[in-house]
Amino acid sequence: MKRLYFGSPISIYGSELDLKLTGIIEREFRDWEIENPNQQKHKDGYQLWKRNTGRGMDYYFREVLPKCDGGIFLPFRDGKWGVGVFGECEFLRKDAKPVWEITHNGVVSLVIFWETVKKRALSVEETRARVYGADGKVLVY
Repeated sequence: MKRLYFGSPISIYGSELDLKLTGIIEREFRDWEIENPNQQKHKDGYQLWKRNTGRGMDYYFREVLPKCDGGIFLPFRDGKWGVGVFGECEFLRKDAKPVWEITHNGVVSLVIFWETVKKRALSVEETRARVYGADGKVLVY
């Protein structure tokens, strides 16, 4: 079975939106196994890589994404792409794997024009400002 990675801002993890979008993805991609990073095994993998290498995201780029056959990605509500979500999508795209965008309303579209996605990508600082509050806690999506 093909594996589809669902990349999203961590600010939706465990939310009703996460459940809603996962349900839509499962319905639309019935022949795919959904790989959602919002699982304890991935949280543990990220922390292990962060502790051992200083780069937690490398866990996804070296362990998770290479085993996926495509991806579907959620930008922020205004259509901007967080740096991590963008990087994951770009990784799969560079490997000639199909990638889709899903909006917070559940609209799914194949990413064809990469330049339009690149124009909507945020920097690390811009992404952090949308995900974390001044107290370091994750903000609501």
